[in-house]
This record gives sequence, structure tokens and C-alpha cells, in this order.
Amino acid sequence: MKPEIAFIGGTGMDVPTLLEDPAEVLIDTPFGPPSSAIVLGEIKGQSCAFLSRHGAGHHLSPSHVPYQANIYALKTLGVRTIIAVSAVGSLRQTIRPLDIFIPNQIYDRTKLRPNTFFTDFCVHVSFADPFCKDVCDSLRETGQGLGISVKTGGVYVCIEGPRFSTRAESNVYRQMGFDVIGMTAMPEAILAREAEMCYGMLATVTDYDVWHEEDVTIQTVMRNVSKNVQNTQRIIEKVVPLLSKKRQTCQCDQALKDAIVTNKAYIPERVKDKLRPITGDYI
Repeated sequence: MKPEIAFIGGTGMDVPTLLEDPAEVLIDTPFGPPSSAIVLGEIKGQSCAFLSRHGAGHHLSPSHVPYQANIYALKTLGVRTIIAVSAVGSLRQTIRPLDIFIPNQIYDRTKLRPNTFFTDFCVHVSFADPFCKDVCDSLRETGQGLGISVKTGGVYVCIEGPRFSTRAESNVYRQMGFDVIGMTAMPEAILAREAEMCYGMLATVTDYDVWHEEDVTIQTVMRNVSKNVQNTQRIIEKVVPLLSKKRQTCQCDQALKDAIVTNKAYIPERVKDKLRPITGDYI
């Protein structure tokens, strides 16, 4: 059975302990290998896939995660919905460490990362709402139903990293109206949209960033990430069967329908073959 749902584990969640009967598959892509072997298994009878974003032993920094290969590999397996798990810092007093935050917007501050599959022809994908509303609603309802402190509906500012922010940067981000800060939502979210996959995020809040006049250390981050893992897993275990029961009512699976500008006759066959798992019959 093809895994229609995948979760990408971030800092502190790089071992797929939720999966029953796990088995690893190695997939190569035109963009190189993904961060790690993809683990296939079941959650409550639903076939799922797990990918460790930072690879074995957490050896990949945010700027060096092979985002294109990760999304491409999941797409080739038949995945239609991605639940991303990411550690974030809070830029708001009301979003506390150990909360689960479900963002609905992204502000991209990254600089160094390939952010599209389409470098050989012109594609303009709509990205006004970067997260799938249906997936986010399901995550929110599930978390709140479990009595977990879940905050929703704000802006995730994605910085390049791997360093943490200066106090000046952190305060500017607050003034700009951002709610949480992280390093991995982009280009992961836009690549999922280009691949016509639903994408939602469980952001685990680890700290208040440095605007709160407390230094952010990796020790603090990892300590709070480990505390959040149990709640994250509870949400995933409960939401996966719900997501599998019905196809989402969103338009994520039609993102490329009117987005490809280049006449397919001008696209080389080698490029068509390379991107066929992403584009299907569009080119």
C-alpha cells in the first residue's frame, strides 16, 4: 500500500517511534539522495512514511538539508499529505515554550537554498496561503481535543540560520508582526506546493528567542523539544486516521494546473523525464 501521508521530523524527532512494522527504503532522485532513508510503516492501520529532515545523527544544518530531494522522494512514493514537525522560538508572550503552534503564513528570510523544482522552464505557483488549511484545521482540532495547548493562525518567519538571532533582529521581527521563528519551513513548503501536496506544520515552541532577554542555547532548545515530543506524537497518532478517511477539499493537488507558462513543446524531453513525478501530464 502506498503511503499517502508522511511526516517530516525535525530537531528532536528524528526517530519514527510511532510507526508499526517499520522498513527503510533508499530512494535516489535527480536532486540527489534525501536527508535519510525513508521509513515506511503504519499508524492505526494507515500506511505512512517518515523522513528525518536533518538526517542520521542530525548532521545536516538547515541550510544544507536537501529539500528538493526530500519532497521529490516522498512524491514518488505516492505521498499526498505532509505533516512537518519543526522546533521554533516564540516572538510573542502569549505563545509559550512547550506550546504547539500551527502557523498559517510564512515570511521567507532564507538566502542560500534552491527553492523550486523548475529551473529549466517558467512556472508561477500560487503561494498566497502556504499551508493547507484543511490539514491545519485537522491538526488544530485534534490537538485541542486532546487537551494540548495549541496556538494557531500566525506567521512563521524562516531565517537562514544556522545561528540564532541577535537581540536586534529578534525585536525587529516582533515589530514586523511575526509570531514564531524557525529555520526549515522554506523551501520545504513551496516545494510541497509545487509537487501538489498538502502541507501542514506542527511547530513545537522551545523558547522565547532572545527578545525576552534570555540567551537561546541549544541545551534549552533540546530540553524543551524532548518535552514536546510526546504531545506531537499524540496529535499525529490521532490525526493520521482522520486525514486518511477523506480527500482534502483544498486545491493543493491542482497547484500546477494553470501555473506552467512555458509551452510544453519548448521543454526538453530530458527535463520532462526528470520532473515527470512532480508534473505528471502537465508537460
